[in-house]
Amino acid sequence: MAHPVDVAVGNRVRELRIRSGMTQQTLAEKVGVSFQQVQKYEKGANRMGASRLIQVASILNVPVSALFQDIDNDGAAVEPLDRDAAKVARDWRAINDDKTRQVMRDVIRALSKAG
Repeated sequence: MAHPVDVAVGNRVRELRIRSGMTQQTLAEKVGVSFQQVQKYEKGANRMGASRLIQVASILNVPVSALFQDIDNDGAAVEPLDRDAAKVARDWRAINDDKTRQVMRDVIRALSKAG
């Protein structure tokens, strides 16, 4: 059975990978493992050692602490992973026009208030 901390860290890796627009295959190639291994890391089925955590954080261009952000001592995520939000963040990065970004912010704000 996967340890809750390994599951939470794996979820964070998945979230950060999606936000960066990276596929499991690309991350696997950069780490030097199979994409199936990345899947196991992301599910928490396989643990990542300290050196692997540092390597993954570097590839995702985040500090190692980002992999543990908002995870309590029992491994419970303070704020559960929101895959849709991660995908929106990924797509947001592709919008280069400031006016378009402002319009989208206004739309999201309006929808959240109507919700």
